[in-house]
Amino acid sequence: MTFDISSISIPSHPGIYLMKDVKENIIYIGKAKNLKNRVKSYFIKNQNYKTQKLVEKICDIEFVLTDNESEAYLLESNMIKRYRPIYNIELKDQQRYTYLRLTDEKFPRLLVARRIRTGKFLGGGKFFGPFTSGSSKLLTIGTLRKAFKIRICKTLPKKACLEYHLGNCEAPCEFKEAKKRYAHHVSNLESILKGKQQMKDFAEKLQGQMREASESLQYERAKEIRDTLHRLGALQTKQKMEYVKGVPSEDYFGIKIEEQTALVMTLRQTHGIIRDSNRFSFDLVGDNTFPNFLFQYYTTNPIPKNVIVSEEPENKNLLKSLLSEKAGFDVEIIKPKRGKRKEMINLVMKNINLIQAKGGDPGLVELQERLNLPQIPKILECFDISNHGAQYSVGSMSRFVDGRPDKSGYRKFKIKTVSGRDDYSMISEIVKRRYFRLSEEKTILPDLVLIDGGKGQLKAAQKSLQSVRVNIPCASLAKQNEEVFVPKRKEPIIIPKSNPALKILQHARDEAHRFGVAYNRALRKLN
Repeated sequence: MTFDISSISIPSHPGIYLMKDVKENIIYIGKAKNLKNRVKSYFIKNQNYKTQKLVEKICDIEFVLTDNESEAYLLESNMIKRYRPIYNIELKDQQRYTYLRLTDEKFPRLLVARRIRTGKFLGGGKFFGPFTSGSSKLLTIGTLRKAFKIRICKTLPKKACLEYHLGNCEAPCEFKEAKKRYAHHVSNLESILKGKQQMKDFAEKLQGQMREASESLQYERAKEIRDTLHRLGALQTKQKMEYVKGVPSEDYFGIKIEEQTALVMTLRQTHGIIRDSNRFSFDLVGDNTFPNFLFQYYTTNPIPKNVIVSEEPENKNLLKSLLSEKAGFDVEIIKPKRGKRKEMINLVMKNINLIQAKGGDPGLVELQERLNLPQIPKILECFDISNHGAQYSVGSMSRFVDGRPDKSGYRKFKIKTVSGRDDYSMISEIVKRRYFRLSEEKTILPDLVLIDGGKGQLKAAQKSLQSVRVNIPCASLAKQNEEVFVPKRKEPIIIPKSNPALKILQHARDEAHRFGVAYNRALRKLN
């Protein structure tokens, strides 16, 4: 039964509204400049399907008034983070960004900062961040502790512990000189975390101190500094990046609506280089809009000077004002019409269209990205060899279309030109036979050829493709560690076991193997 909106008194003021179900759970939180007009709009006819489902569950509505629409924006955001209603936009990846904490102890420790659901940090001290998923790996907390001689003990011991003997800490718990130097170490660490001092500059400073120590015959001190430089080595190398002078950090947002769902893709550009990307989707229910998404996004992500969008959000000026106030500098929201920014937005939209394209299975899209393929591998053919003694060797091929088995396209091969157990030559034979025939018949070629095996099998398949002048991307999947090999790359590509891209490759490989074993068994029965 639909909630009777006439049974409650609705104020005509700015504020937020909290919709509750029969169990008093908050299922949706929205904001409005005029609460009465906005809330009543939910109960008119011709709402989209998902909004209708929300309305069907409403049993009560609570209101919180604010002085203006800006305050309503802020309050709505905080309440959504606190209650996480099922119909609101929820950014699933809000924990992608790492914060670090220097404790307020006499001899501070460096820890990963923890937060409660409302976003408040736990514990005292100084907080640094956010660091993106990539940079948090660079700023490895263990490396930083060792490099800056930061203690790890929860309780300060009375005597120097193992960390001192390993050279990771100078033991301020016991030695007077270490106590004096500790504040200096913490100060250097802070300058790095705040970004005030580049890692390269700091390393050069240490190298100067090492030379001075060596020249003054302070060899132990010189050795300590050398060890610190070694620890910072990987960090310093990874922090090198191409720098384009005068190009500020920018975020790019593309949005596309399909039926009642919005798909948003983001790209972050730092100093002219794309550093991060992500995808989000949300249902178009109530106030789940693009400007709402942007505001929610920047409650947990660093705000850049320029936000570049594929479409101009409603209440653009209000959103600019809120983001500028939060960031502490003027933030611009720009819909570009030409130039490099327009090209970047076109790139974002191209990726969104790719994802939404018919047959664009997420695993196939991921596979294209992982293997750097020119297009989504909608048609995949996988080859395997089945041996049973020297006499019974056969080849098999599975065919997948849009990530699913196309069993009418499976093929089996009697080995004709190879004797003995020579997998490389057998792979070479069946691949050559398959694609010579397809090229002669001018049949549609697959988007990816997959070989069951390692580098050797892959190389054999490549040579066969080249011999019949067929240009198809090729990869191999090694059984032992499920490593993926591609041409012109020495190291294998490691795809996480839970990843849908790997599951598609495994399924194709397993089907080719099953089909080949069945054919081998059938031949042996005939003899």
